[in-house]
Amino acid sequence: MVATLEGLKGRDFTRVADWSRDELERVLDLADELKELQKRREPHHLLPGRTLGMIFQKPSTRTRVSFEVGIAQLGGTGLNLSAGDLQLGRGETLKDTATVLSRYLDAIMIRTFAQEDVEELARNASIPVINGLTDSSHPCQALADVMTIRERLGPLESVVLTYLGDGNNVCASLMVAAAKLGVNFRAATPKGYEPSAEAVEIAREAAAESRATIELLADPREAAAGAGVLYTDVWTSMGQEEERERRLRDLAGFGIDDELVRLAKEDAIVLHCLPAHYGEEITEDVLYGPQSAVWDQAENRLHAQKALMALVIS
Repeated sequence: MVATLEGLKGRDFTRVADWSRDELERVLDLADELKELQKRREPHHLLPGRTLGMIFQKPSTRTRVSFEVGIAQLGGTGLNLSAGDLQLGRGETLKDTATVLSRYLDAIMIRTFAQEDVEELARNASIPVINGLTDSSHPCQALADVMTIRERLGPLESVVLTYLGDGNNVCASLMVAAAKLGVNFRAATPKGYEPSAEAVEIAREAAAESRATIELLADPREAAAGAGVLYTDVWTSMGQEEERERRLRDLAGFGIDDELVRLAKEDAIVLHCLPAHYGEEITEDVLYGPQSAVWDQAENRLHAQKALMALVIS
């Protein structure tokens, strides 16, 4: 394992697009190994004495718990840094915050709104910065997603992954990760909810190299037909509450239910990054049904992020 930890020390993980296929696969391979060690209750203190600072400007369940537990299992310590408790809340600049925290910590994870804030923090920090979520990107979720797909279905190159609903931050990061790793990706979204043009361009460039396909569709049934993975996310994300009723109308018909699952391959799996709103983007029967891999996916946030931290933290 020691050999696999070399070469990525000090790297930021702010966008999937900045990492190569080989680098992403190194994270996935180590995540598999760490998951097995944890299952056997074998210690793997790869980061003894290291400290991770976790800045939260958005609430979290899976991100906070998985990072805090993950750094502890690696032998380090996690500090929960609510933005309201930091001087960021009183106007201290991200540059100053990054400079100071670099003197105290070994890495920073930030969950916030603007992608540019993460990039600015990374530019000014001398320690690795990990993106725990922004309005346009969710790279750690994408790691757990492809880990789960590989775990359940085997080699990624033969997989058709269909994302349904709002082409949001989760969709964008997953699409780029899929393209880099050779997964054939379909996004089925209503008009006005397509993934960002930038993410599509990056994904198509990566897909040309990996020989994957990227399709943007408007019919959820067409997109689900023959797919190996059906994936969805909430239709109303944090900060969009005032748009809820309009979003429910616009996205009606794009939820995953038993009928849509039957259109996919017989052994297809269903993924959802959670939290779920039953009766909207997914039904409770599907989420807890025999083809759901959602709970493995949620668990894999822990293992994928542990691998990421072990690789980038010095």
